[in-house]
Amino acid sequence: MIHPALLGWGVLAVVLAILWARQLVTRNATTVDVAWSAGLLFLAGFYPIFVGGDPVRRALVATLGALWAGRLAWFLWVNRVREHEGEDGRYLHMRTVLGRRAPVVFFLFYQFQAAVAVIFSLPMLAAMQGGPLGPLAFTGLAVWLVAVGGESLADAQLAAFRANPANQGEVCRTGLWRYSRHPNYFFEWVHWWSYVLIGGGAPLTWIGPVAMLVFLFRITGIPYTEQQALRSRGDAYREYQRTTSVFVPWPPKEV
Repeated sequence: MIHPALLGWGVLAVVLAILWARQLVTRNATTVDVAWSAGLLFLAGFYPIFVGGDPVRRALVATLGALWAGRLAWFLWVNRVREHEGEDGRYLHMRTVLGRRAPVVFFLFYQFQAAVAVIFSLPMLAAMQGGPLGPLAFTGLAVWLVAVGGESLADAQLAAFRANPANQGEVCRTGLWRYSRHPNYFFEWVHWWSYVLIGGGAPLTWIGPVAMLVFLFRITGIPYTEQQALRSRGDAYREYQRTTSVFVPWPPKEV
């Protein structure tokens, strides 16, 4: 029997290929962000069909994974696609720099997102398998609630700031954004520890927090977000970098 992660990868690869073809026409790749989180929503509900383990455990992990991914997918859809005119600045910059190579590179990027979704689904898959839930699992549930609550609050604060026309071109320093330049990323990272705890420290569960830290600091997260912020906000963002923690919420430095 084919491993469920490989089956899931096949489905996501086809879906991402279709979305890539669509962006050739629309010249807007922003939906790839929504597709990544929606892919994890799909996998969270897909895996329990194929794996064994305590049914309550499977239901809990599937529910937590689906709620987290569904919230993120909806937030990205509303704030980066539905309410946003044109392509996200990161992808517009990529398209401009790549020129004629853009279609091929974007295809590889879309397929990379499918593979990454599968990689990040493995902690959920591992946490689903095992016996009845114990105290460590309920600690993991508490971590999940704090992390997803913090991420949701950070996203809402940023969305409210950007919705105010008076803040056009300004840097958000309200709420959690006063203490971290990326509080949403911080709580996103904390969220992955919940599967480590629920899964009792099973080896595959560690992929979540370790890989997320690497992605945030070295691949697709903080570097690209800050480059775009510097292009759009200039010296105001440089001052924000000087005074505010990059990741872990911490009191800002005195200006």
